[in-house]
Amino acid sequence: MPADLGAVNLSAYTTLQVGGPAREFVTASSREELINAVHDVWASNEELLVLGGGSNIVVSDEGFDGTVVKVESRGIEVIEERVDDATVTLRVQAGEPWDDLVAHSVSRGLSGIEGLSGIPGSSGAGPIQNIGAYGQELSDSLVGIEFLDYLSGELEYLTAADLELDYRTSVIKQGRAGVVISIDLALAATGDSLSQPIAYDQLAGALGVLLGDRVPLQTVRDTVIAVRAAKGMVLNPDDLDSVSAGSFFTNPIVGENFARTLPEAAPRWLVEPEPAYLVVPLGFEPAVQPPRTDFRVKLSAAWLIERAGVSRGFSLPGSRAAISSKHTLAITNRGGATASEIGELARFVQTRVFSEFGVRLHPEPVFVGDWV
Repeated sequence: MPADLGAVNLSAYTTLQVGGPAREFVTASSREELINAVHDVWASNEELLVLGGGSNIVVSDEGFDGTVVKVESRGIEVIEERVDDATVTLRVQAGEPWDDLVAHSVSRGLSGIEGLSGIPGSSGAGPIQNIGAYGQELSDSLVGIEFLDYLSGELEYLTAADLELDYRTSVIKQGRAGVVISIDLALAATGDSLSQPIAYDQLAGALGVLLGDRVPLQTVRDTVIAVRAAKGMVLNPDDLDSVSAGSFFTNPIVGENFARTLPEAAPRWLVEPEPAYLVVPLGFEPAVQPPRTDFRVKLSAAWLIERAGVSRGFSLPGSRAAISSKHTLAITNRGGATASEIGELARFVQTRVFSEFGVRLHPEPVFVGDWV
């Protein structure tokens, strides 16, 4: 451990409650303070860690030998209202808690992110991994972001297309260096306070409606939070299962041909739509069609983990890290766990799933510090 690390322990700033100290710790309470703090760190050639809500991060026990900038800039403002397509565009500062933003949009009758209720963390972190849940993704509503680019040192505007958003990833997560300063969202303002069409089976079932139905926004929000809480996915000091980094592994995306080698019971969803049927008039020869490609298929990481023999509540002998008692996709801190124990359990899960099914699970949280 570096000898001069400071006294601020990062475990107090992460939802998993693990991680050692930071050498320097700075709080940015406004947009201007955030920009200035980041510029100062870059000018000093120090390592920089931008920390939002701490919900998608695992910090090593050795801590971070650099400067942590804690983002606490707040603010939600309307920057455009369009009557023609009933759209309101909001600009949200990076430190605004994500669920506060969802609550604000629901209270105003704006739809588009109601399915993302209860997700912990800051708004600025959302585009980095394109957060999503219950049939909605941030990419459905994101217009663009203010981005402080590391290479140029300038504030740039990146559109949603520039970010190349995909399942839990973006160009930022793939390596474009810089800091999200604010985000712009275009939400539907239809005037009826109804949700977007329900597009997720589990949510439709919990609501008692059919896929495609629209439901009062507050009802959707309340139901999503209740469903998440039942899985330990809403922060609650009385629920040890919520002491986690959320879903620890992303759902694997594989080729359709590989997916066919898995047990028939393994849940799977086509990422790309199946090709449409070709209809031609009688007596006409159909044009030659290009050969079918191997479509991408999304698998259920939770199903793979459980069927690989890692059950709910599982822990390694003597470890204070455990699989959630409510579902197998979360790794939890049962009290006093170290980052090393979290990492050991994660590697065990990966090894079991690969050994059983030949599928490599990829962690969703960001790992900070020395993990060699």
